[in-house]
Amino acid sequence: MDSFRKYNRITGWIVFVIASFVYLSTMEPTASFWDCGEFIATADKLEVGHPPGAPLFMLIGRFFSLFAKDPQHVAMLINSWSALASGLTILFLFWTITHLVRKIYKPDNDKLTTGQILTILGSGLVGAFAYTFSDTFWFSAVEGEVYATSSLITAMVFWAILKWENEANTKYANRWIILIFYLIGLSIGIHLLNLLAIPAIVFVYYFRKYQPTPKGIVVTFLIAIVLLWLIMYVIIPGTVIIGSWFELLFVNGFGLPYHTGVLFYLVLLITGIVWGIRYSLRRKKPILNTALLSLTVLLIGYSSYTATVIRANADTPMDQNNPDNVFSLLYYLNREQYGDRPLFKGPYYNAPITDIQYTKKTWVPKDGKYAVIKRKVKYVYDPRFTTIFPRMYSRDANHIKDYKQWAHIRGKPVQVNLGGKTQTETVPTFGENLRFFFRYQLGFMYLRYFMWNFAGRQNDIQGHGDVIHGNWISGIPFIDNPRLGDQAKLPSHLKNNRARNRYYLLPLLLGLIGAWFHYKRAGKDFWVVMLLFIFTGVAIVVYLNQYPHQPRERDYAYAGSFYAFAIWIGIGVAGLVEALPKKIPHAGKALFITLLTLLFIPGLMAKENWDDHDRSGRYTARDFAKNYLSSCAKDAILFTNGDNDTFPLWYVQEVEGFRTDVRVTNLSYLGADWYIDQLRRKAYDSDPVPFSLTRDQYLGKRDIVLIRNRINQYYNLKELMRFVADDNPKTKIPSPYGRGELADYFPTNMFYIPVDSAKVVRNGTVPPWSADKIVSRIQWNYNKNVVYKNDLMVLDLLSNNEWNRPVYFAITVNSSSYLGLQNYFQDEGMAYRVVPIREKDRNPEAGRVDSRIMYDNLMNKFVWGNITDPHVYLDENNRRMLSNYRNVFSRLASTLIEEGRKDSARKVLDKCLQLIPDRIVDFNYFAMPLINDYYLVGDTARARNIADRLVENMKEELDFFLTLPRNKMTGLDQVIPLDMYILQNVAEISRQYDTPERQKQLREIYNKYSKILQTS
Repeated sequence: MDSFRKYNRITGWIVFVIASFVYLSTMEPTASFWDCGEFIATADKLEVGHPPGAPLFMLIGRFFSLFAKDPQHVAMLINSWSALASGLTILFLFWTITHLVRKIYKPDNDKLTTGQILTILGSGLVGAFAYTFSDTFWFSAVEGEVYATSSLITAMVFWAILKWENEANTKYANRWIILIFYLIGLSIGIHLLNLLAIPAIVFVYYFRKYQPTPKGIVVTFLIAIVLLWLIMYVIIPGTVIIGSWFELLFVNGFGLPYHTGVLFYLVLLITGIVWGIRYSLRRKKPILNTALLSLTVLLIGYSSYTATVIRANADTPMDQNNPDNVFSLLYYLNREQYGDRPLFKGPYYNAPITDIQYTKKTWVPKDGKYAVIKRKVKYVYDPRFTTIFPRMYSRDANHIKDYKQWAHIRGKPVQVNLGGKTQTETVPTFGENLRFFFRYQLGFMYLRYFMWNFAGRQNDIQGHGDVIHGNWISGIPFIDNPRLGDQAKLPSHLKNNRARNRYYLLPLLLGLIGAWFHYKRAGKDFWVVMLLFIFTGVAIVVYLNQYPHQPRERDYAYAGSFYAFAIWIGIGVAGLVEALPKKIPHAGKALFITLLTLLFIPGLMAKENWDDHDRSGRYTARDFAKNYLSSCAKDAILFTNGDNDTFPLWYVQEVEGFRTDVRVTNLSYLGADWYIDQLRRKAYDSDPVPFSLTRDQYLGKRDIVLIRNRINQYYNLKELMRFVADDNPKTKIPSPYGRGELADYFPTNMFYIPVDSAKVVRNGTVPPWSADKIVSRIQWNYNKNVVYKNDLMVLDLLSNNEWNRPVYFAITVNSSSYLGLQNYFQDEGMAYRVVPIREKDRNPEAGRVDSRIMYDNLMNKFVWGNITDPHVYLDENNRRMLSNYRNVFSRLASTLIEEGRKDSARKVLDKCLQLIPDRIVDFNYFAMPLINDYYLVGDTARARNIADRLVENMKEELDFFLTLPRNKMTGLDQVIPLDMYILQNVAEISRQYDTPERQKQLREIYNKYSKILQTS
């Protein structure tokens, strides 16, 4: 072994140890928000997560979970796999950079000088550590998600093709090609983003084997695209599609048991591959042999999905899409529950629907056969409102507003016939379509993230296009201020945000130097890295076709692109070394530049990023999930809606065994037949959800139930559900969607459920102290034109439950999902219980408060995730949830004050400030009730203190906004009025309770800003 290879290996492993130490020491010790709780639960119990699944990650996670001493350590061990996988990614990045820089110096494997060795290793160190401490990669490295493992596979695949390049002319070179295809097969069971490295791999092969020509480059590019297409759209789904043909033939045609056709198909497939490999060996066809072996190992890697099918057949408690047969597996792999988005041709957001077509069949096992229960609906649009490369397609009103803002839509007028009336609609132009693509999808949703990683980040607050949230910054005033306003005048809560990271463009500049140097000294390799950069960046932007106002920041999707740029950061070190005068000894130059760039690039990035990437000691996702469950009575059914009020709850139930008597029911899933099937089964200590609809009554049916008000009075909901469930054609009306079909409907939107007062007191639905408030029936209006299946199933449950089990809605559920029941809600902490007590509308709050139950929950039962530790970093997601908690505390305090229990109210208020001071969450809109309540309990000093801090926050924000030109005010149309509303409200509270001098002071502040805003 020559000295370079020895030093390269040793240094690489040192880099791995350092990177792994960083990630292990900063990782979250339990489940994180978003998908992590679900992934950890599916790994620990080998269950089926959301489509398209990640079975290989699940199996790896299960292996790590086996070493947990108790359930509380399962998440930590699975998170540690992400940390180690990320450390290995940095190892392969280091070796990739050193390989590419070595080629610049000695492409023919000649002996390297000491200076060259130092330059190569220095390049690897700087590039690898720059990526180690980069914003996006570090975020994914410290949580139990698939992206760290996905990055590792991408790094290994790219490194493997470089290893092949070294041995391309040797007898065993093709082993690297076969390894690459095996890794690609494995990656299918983790995340499909890895496939986008394929074009770069193909070009490494082309440049090594052939002399490049313009025609050859074009042909190679086409081959790369075809190979990518074959794997994504032929092999992955096609393997299953062909299996479904055999399954349908054998089961429906031959009358054989389920799975017989699939088993026959697998035997046939394996036999064919074995025969092909033997044929290629006998006839000495090495290319065919390599191709068949590559296909074989790819399918072996892909076979991790057999674990998904096996576990789905076990009917695990979490069994999303229930892919227990070849048809549901195909549905699962294609992510069909999320709907379609147009890529190459499609409608604009306001395209009139001219027809409905029924296309793909949905097959389900039924009575020993497979039966079609419905067909996929495809809408046909007015061709004048369709375009190639459609970017603005979402029909959501908020998205349409954003489309118009980002694309400055003026459009062209078109006459259309809608409902028999001719009216004028505006069709966006193709230029406006492209403007949205470049400004929002490419600029805001990719380049902004790119600059986060290599220039600097403004803060951790999700941005939607305004100048104060989530933008990139450099830390250089003459670059930042013209774009975002004078950063020295920012409000203190933004200026002191832990995620305000400034790199002064240094990583970006070194990467650009590296890219230029790479292009000049090794043009072929430059284009290979460029392909990796583009296909894991811009190509993903095109493929995702994201609508505005995404639920969260999406930078994690582009980690592969940032990986490619980190290669150029490393090569930039060699570029700087070569730029210095030749009279300086090479070894001295290399050492100086390496140390300098290590200090000012990875060193600076580590310093800036550590405080907002260190999640050690944070238990909020786990503990807040427990608080939702602790808010519920025994054997409750809890309706949730989003990722963060569902997945962490599933985690604490599935992994830690906490409150498994509560059935967490996600309203977003409740429209899916497979999910209704699962809810009808017992899970741990939770009995089946009491639906009255049978499987035959909901399977493929009643996705939409119309409302036609033919009865102008309140009607028993149970009787109405029987009417809707009746298959008699006399209970139907003609479908408004045509084709002579009949539709289910409710003959009224006025519902009631009777109440047995003795029963609801006896079983604890209503506590004895509230028994005098019980109504004889709960009645309400359902104020929508149609009932979608998820709402239908909630109505069915309520009508059939007969007050036997407690029913709750999480407080984070959108009010549009309340079904009109909010006057019968009882706030018990982090959930509203449906009770037979009517409370008049109390905007913006829902229902009433049972102060005894809520006090016990908040003050005694709830746990707080170590939030009071000043070293624990709480990102925007955590702070937003703590704002909800602040509101819960203030609502309880207000109720206690109304009841005359001021001492208890004071304890609640003090605990709120002890747990959630403005050091953790700035005083904002939800702080106003605290001011009012402190006045009412007699603590004027505390009320004034909160008011002063809140007013100062609003003044700082308004002072900054007033420095902005009009063209920088986009997106602030709600922020400024809210600030003024808060100032006005604080002044009004002071008018009620404080001295005339203080009243005058606060009124003058409000009047001052009101006058300025009116005249500006």
